[in-house]
Amino acid sequence: MLSLQAAGGFDIKSLMPFALMFIVLYLFMIRPQMKKAKNEKKFQAEIGKGSKVITTSGIHGKIVEINDKDNTVVIETMAGKMKFEKSSLSMELSKKYAPAAK
Repeated sequence: MLSLQAAGGFDIKSLMPFALMFIVLYLFMIRPQMKKAKNEKKFQAEIGKGSKVITTSGIHGKIVEINDKDNTVVIETMAGKMKFEKSSLSMELSKKYAPAAK
């Protein structure tokens, strides 16, 4: 009676490195990325008029109008008012450099 390995069969132990690599990839790359995306969505849903924000392109301003219908905001800057997508607002930069509106 021959074992599966000796007969040229499949050995489950050969998949262990691949399974371990997938687990490490999930824990250190995929999961944190999903958590960050969830926090970004929460931030974009919570912002309101008067909030000081910074866009991903580095434009500083204060929100003067929110349009949930087309998911945009109007930001007042030193140059005037500009319309941006909510997704262009940076949670990290806004929390780090723009103080909360009082």
